[in-house]
Amino acid sequence: MNRRALLSAGVLAGVAACTSTPPAAPSKPAASFDPRDWASVRAQFTLDPAYGQFAAFVLAPHPAPVREAIKRHREGLDADPEYTPGRDPDLTQRRAAAAFIGGKEADVALTDSTTMGLGLLYAGFRLRPGQDVLTTEHDFMPTHEGLRMLAERTGARVRKVRLYDDPATASADRIVGAIEKGLGPRTRVVAITWVHSSTGVRLPVRAIADLLAEANKNRDEHDRALLCVDGVHGFGAIADGVGDLGCDFLSSGTHKWLFGPRGTGILWGRAWDALAPTIPSFGQDAFDSWTTGRRPVRTTAEQVMPGGYKAFEHRWAMEQAFRFQSDIGKDRIQQRTQELATRLKEGLKGLPHVVLATPLSPELSAGLVCLSVTGMNPFEAVRRLHDQKVIASSTPYVPSLLRFGTSMVTTPEQVDLAVKAVAALRPPR
Repeated sequence: MNRRALLSAGVLAGVAACTSTPPAAPSKPAASFDPRDWASVRAQFTLDPAYGQFAAFVLAPHPAPVREAIKRHREGLDADPEYTPGRDPDLTQRRAAAAFIGGKEADVALTDSTTMGLGLLYAGFRLRPGQDVLTTEHDFMPTHEGLRMLAERTGARVRKVRLYDDPATASADRIVGAIEKGLGPRTRVVAITWVHSSTGVRLPVRAIADLLAEANKNRDEHDRALLCVDGVHGFGAIADGVGDLGCDFLSSGTHKWLFGPRGTGILWGRAWDALAPTIPSFGQDAFDSWTTGRRPVRTTAEQVMPGGYKAFEHRWAMEQAFRFQSDIGKDRIQQRTQELATRLKEGLKGLPHVVLATPLSPELSAGLVCLSVTGMNPFEAVRRLHDQKVIASSTPYVPSLLRFGTSMVTTPEQVDLAVKAVAALRPPR
């Protein structure tokens, strides 16, 4: 393998890479950054200040450090196709992700999105005859479809449980009880979502993990129930790391609540031997196996990480997103996110034409606030709110709901503006 192939693939372990043409110096951020000041945090974004931003988590904007890193890497690649930032830029991103979530860099695979991570996970599971899969009725399409394809490949049965009837009155006890009731003696995969994008309900993941740990005490290693989490609407909004959650796998994009580079994500795991790689990796182990003809002894995160050419200027800027949030403080971000969400819910709950779907309790919610407006299609509500300088979104489910997301780019004044705008929504007579 020549040097260019190695550099382009990001397989640089033990290879001293250099840059023949230095990239252009980055331009200065629009404003000085004081991570203790929320106005300063917001000033790092180029969002239009005339609008209340409640959909920033969908295709997240980049803060100044991420924008500058993307620009630096793009200009470096444009000036020199063999440009790489350091010895092993992919390892740098994995290390930054591991530090952020409290795991080990060797357990992090870089992906392009939450969906890719879930696809790698469910396409790779090695299931034995008689083993089954448990998920919920509330999960998003990538989980349900990934498990459907897993079932078609392996013949495993996939069962779905209902965790709540009215999301606004969901309870931790009922959620955990539903998982416990659905768990079978040969359940190998338990697939859940940390924060439901359909309703804003945040699951008690740790309590579910503890339930599975108790069930696994008398199981053989290959029959352990593994907890797999779609974490995208908790990741970057809630401070919990993988040790707090207690899960076995966590998939998340880093371009939503983390405000990282668009088109990036991670898959963290601690039970990689349960998987088989599905897309050839460009990791050093994969190339060693290919060149020597020896199959890997065990599966690792690096082997599961898809190879191929990426938008490297975005991938190599992930570390700036992790650093930006760490500088502000994960606990402070969670507190801010939930304080604003609570303020929004308190303002909306008294409106006679509004039905809140998201629990009022911060323990069972994060930054998403979902609701319905009596007699009004959520798509029409989004359009009319936009006319009032409030940017919201609708949920991609049936039935669809109107959805707000409070985050570090939202202000208390914008929350009050959103309440006023929703109060003015009335269905046509």
